[in-house]
Amino acid sequence: MTTTEALLAAARQRQLEQNLAYAGAVTPQEAHALLQADTRVKLIDVRTQAERDWVGRVILPDSQHHAVQWSLYPGGLPNPAFMEQLAQVARPDDVLLFLCRSGVRSRHAAKLAAENAYANCFDILEGFEGDRDAQGHRKTLAGWCKAKLPWVGA
Repeated sequence: MTTTEALLAAARQRQLEQNLAYAGAVTPQEAHALLQADTRVKLIDVRTQAERDWVGRVILPDSQHHAVQWSLYPGGLPNPAFMEQLAQVARPDDVLLFLCRSGVRSRHAAKLAAENAYANCFDILEGFEGDRDAQGHRKTLAGWCKAKLPWVGA
């Protein structure tokens, strides 16, 4: 079994255990390993452009890193063109890893994509920054940044 197959099998096991409405879920470390092992895997960053500009973004080749906002800034309204924009960067059989700040919007995005015939949608657990700590700060408890995976700040 290849690295990609093993990681996706673990992610699909989470789908069964948690009864997820999409293919599965990966940790930030697993997401990074998948992206390194298979250049056909794509990260779909569903945060707003403002978040990517002001907080930071994952460092990946452009062919693997795509921005498709789940909600719009300012205002936080749902992006009515989400599925159209996803279709511009991904095919229904691609392996898609959805990322947001803490793992909430990415779950919704993975679910919607799965409902629209995208068969390999995976949520990146913990998100880019993770949940807030007792002092209200992010990037200290969990997430892509806390795991010290490649990213660039604003």
